[in-house]
Amino acid sequence: MALDCNFGFFKNPTNPTSMEVQISGANLIIASVLVLYLGSYLTQKIAMLRRYNIPPAVTGGLLCSVFTALCYSLLNVEYTFSLEIRDLLLLVFFSTVGLNAKFSQLASGGKALFKLLILASLFLVIQNVAGVILAKILGGDPLYGLFAGSVSFAGGHGTAIAWGTMMEEKGLQGAQMLGIACATFGLIAGGMVGGPVARFLIQRHGLKPGEHAGDSNLPDQAGNEPAALGKVILKDKLNALLALALCVQIGSQINDLLQSTGLMLPGFLTAMFVGIIISNFSNIFRIKLNKVVVDNISEISLQLFLSMSLMSLQLWTLFEAMTTLVVIILLQVTVITVFAVFIVFRVMGRDYDACVIASGFTGMGLGATPVAIANMSAVTAKHGPSVQAFLVVPLVGAFFVDITNAFVIQFFLNYFAG
Repeated sequence: MALDCNFGFFKNPTNPTSMEVQISGANLIIASVLVLYLGSYLTQKIAMLRRYNIPPAVTGGLLCSVFTALCYSLLNVEYTFSLEIRDLLLLVFFSTVGLNAKFSQLASGGKALFKLLILASLFLVIQNVAGVILAKILGGDPLYGLFAGSVSFAGGHGTAIAWGTMMEEKGLQGAQMLGIACATFGLIAGGMVGGPVARFLIQRHGLKPGEHAGDSNLPDQAGNEPAALGKVILKDKLNALLALALCVQIGSQINDLLQSTGLMLPGFLTAMFVGIIISNFSNIFRIKLNKVVVDNISEISLQLFLSMSLMSLQLWTLFEAMTTLVVIILLQVTVITVFAVFIVFRVMGRDYDACVIASGFTGMGLGATPVAIANMSAVTAKHGPSVQAFLVVPLVGAFFVDITNAFVIQFFLNYFAG
């Protein structure tokens, strides 16, 4: 029997001859931190990883998932991960995004926010068109193309599972497995494409951070702490901890209330919304938030979330459909790279901020918003901060893309199924 917070060894019920190793609780945190250490070490030692701005969590997590796949294939040992902590870290991360979002900043970034939202909505359509065309070329139902499109890539695992379950009930067999597989490879690709896109744009256009990029009054989520915020004391940490706990708990209750009315939204959206309210009405709540503390918590929760997500990938479950998946990934990577370089970068201003946004856009479109943040963090840690990118990308990725994606998916379903 597997015990929580410990490695549990027992026979795999689906394969009596294999040994299952369950990692949960404190051991999951230890493993994810070690994976981050590995990724950071390799980034320091391997010039190519630094050159292309690959996030350490992606490097370490991917190597860990390859290791577990080899253990399963060669030693008949299956590693499984209990990911409740990871899911909590996702809520914490988006709560910090909300706590860093001031209405004054939102107003100053309104034009950029609107343009990126339009681009993201347009890309959802393009992504689905590409998936549908590929499905038809391969001789499959065009509805499978949606799972090779925005359902899995922009939507991620949660959206793939939700829509996959519904479509399988309507007779589209294997839709959920295809969606999960595409979301898995999209998560990997999203963390590996953003850095090279940014490097290409920086070198081609000779880009450097603008003067406004390092404004000390604005949050910098690339790990650069504003010097004007002063010494961090215990009260600052307690205030941040209280605010985050309120975001997670109140956000969860709001989410439950919305679900009871039939409105299904990801839990991180409501947590971030509560964070925005607390941040902008902190005087009423009498919670003084220190941005250094909030940014540090944001960075830790993001890196651990990505590390846990990638190290827990069960790559061996995807081997049978590897050829099809590789074709899908190559197509979608090409589509989003062209879109980011030639459309997103140009529309967003053709400057350094636009470059960082384009890097984040690839992570958002192929993987998830945390992948976008990791891409931008890796770029800005090397080349300099970009406040605008860290303002608009999380808001578009967290708030608007999931909602817009639902309408886009429904439109395509109505067209092909109706």
